[in-house]
Amino acid sequence: MARDPDRLRFGGDCEGFLCLPQNESPAGAVVILHERYGLAKHTLDLAQRLARDGHVALAPNLFSRWKGDEAALRSGKARVVLPDPEVAAVIDAALDFLKGHPRVAPERIALMGVCQSGRYPIVVGSRRRDLAACVVFYGASQPRDWQVTELQPTPMPDMMRSLQAPALFVYGERDHTISLEDVRRVRDALESGRRSYRMKVFPGMPHGWLNDTMPGRYRAKEAKEAWVVLIRFLADVFSGTWPGEDQVRWEFESATSADYDFSKNMRLE
Repeated sequence: MARDPDRLRFGGDCEGFLCLPQNESPAGAVVILHERYGLAKHTLDLAQRLARDGHVALAPNLFSRWKGDEAALRSGKARVVLPDPEVAAVIDAALDFLKGHPRVAPERIALMGVCQSGRYPIVVGSRRRDLAACVVFYGASQPRDWQVTELQPTPMPDMMRSLQAPALFVYGERDHTISLEDVRRVRDALESGRRSYRMKVFPGMPHGWLNDTMPGRYRAKEAKEAWVVLIRFLADVFSGTWPGEDQVRWEFESATSADYDFSKNMRLE
């Protein structure tokens, strides 16, 4: 069991929701980042699930400092792309808040991004040395995430090679935004930088299949399996069974059709 999320402010002008597990002993924590639709129900549901599994979960509003049409954002009619440093500042404030929270074991904090927010565990994890793990669900791999722009000033390969914490990447074979070639590009960057990772490609899965608020995308069986992958990974890194800095671990698992063709992948709602 877990309590209902508590709305809070941190870092001066940032807002979010905090979910605490039933056990009051200091626990591992996860900063869970929302998708492109803002801090919507799906992200809060994930935060509560993490708390039910024994973790403190903080879901920050990455657009806390953005003043725009929130209704259009939540409906998907608007897309907000902010400078990496601006989003990272909100995440830094969330991480620092958790490090000082009495219910959190400060050496056991993970950062998890989903879809559009998947790039930010890499952005933040490339320069912070106090994360226990980075987690990315079908993000940080789209071609646009690898473009160097004014908003994204640091090349993605450079950031991946600078990660210190082990990283989990979860993908779907039928994702219309991430091809298997994109997945291999991520894997190659991590391995060339000798960074530790666990990576799994789920066969037949579309983009966003974890999101049960989108019936066209949601896949209950595989979503349950993916959650097990996440919880086991967190258990490994939080318990100290994952290798330390003196050893690099690469774990890659993929199942795809023999006639895979990315051009046939379709956007589902």
